[in-house]
Amino acid sequence: FEWVWQHPNSSHRLLTPPLRRPREQPISFALRLLPRLLRAPPWSRLPLRIRWLRPPRPALELAPPPHVVEEEGAGLPHLKRKKGRSQEVEVAVSGCGLCGEAEATPLLRCPRPQCSMAAHPPCLARIFLESEPRQLLPVGGACPR
Repeated sequence: FEWVWQHPNSSHRLLTPPLRRPREQPISFALRLLPRLLRAPPWSRLPLRIRWLRPPRPALELAPPPHVVEEEGAGLPHLKRKKGRSQEVEVAVSGCGLCGEAEATPLLRCPRPQCSMAAHPPCLARIFLESEPRQLLPVGGACPR
């Protein structure tokens, strides 16, 4: 991503890279290019984040795609632990809830505390991509249970 961002005319990822305007500052050109890159494959399906280090956020010519999260601040986000999480009951999972096999691949668990569903990432991807068979990575999906 960074290499293409720094060399947009040398990459094949952007079919029609924008040209730098006369007297346009390099940072202005980079900010104008950023939303176009985020909408181009392969980044158009990745859960990327934009972190603006100093307010105010710059005005972008195009808005980033809806799946890209925009954040502000210089440090890492502080994760708050929800009360009552330590009282959750651990459910023993013997294998993938979709294929039934217990392979070395780690299982992904449903984020809902009441659901005990766990499956291999490729098994989930097959289900999540049924409506988009030409894609490689799912953007999202609902728990099969």
